[in-house]
Amino acid sequence: MGFRLSKIYTRTGDKGETGLGDGRRVPKDHPRIEAIGEVDSLNSQLGLLLAGLNGQGLEEVIEVLAPCQHRLFDLGGELAMPSYQALNAAEVERLEAAIDRWNEELGPLENFILPSGSALIAQAHVCRSLARSAERRCQQLNSVEPLAGVGLAYINRLSDLLFVAARLIGRRQGVAEVLWAAAPKP
Repeated sequence: MGFRLSKIYTRTGDKGETGLGDGRRVPKDHPRIEAIGEVDSLNSQLGLLLAGLNGQGLEEVIEVLAPCQHRLFDLGGELAMPSYQALNAAEVERLEAAIDRWNEELGPLENFILPSGSALIAQAHVCRSLARSAERRCQQLNSVEPLAGVGLAYINRLSDLLFVAARLIGRRQGVAEVLWAAAPKP
């Protein structure tokens, strides 16, 4: 494979526009660029979570989450090149299978939990909340320029997976879930 980026800076975006894969130029605050940016932020934070999981005896979590970085890059490609489709329903099904498997171990959630307990649990929740933000940006784009494919379902299911992963990490670390306590009534 040849070089994908021979030069990092191009100076073509200095006036507030950027290029899409199909050659269109759009403002950097266009809903498509906002969606790409949120997916990129999620991917970066997911990388941080995966780095933290290394050496913690959580290989199963790594095996499920590591491919998600690649699929998020695929989703970014779909957003940058509107006619390009990389994700497929099998990826959504893979996430659903992991959610179902992990939920069997965890049992039902009986109360609201806080994104706390350990650094890894909190980082999984950071990823979950960024997945929700990316989903909102993708939905916003979808209302302006309809999106094809399973990207919206994938990002929605990924946020669910990250929630369950946070709970599983806590269970495997032996860290109790931090339950939400309602404010006392006046």
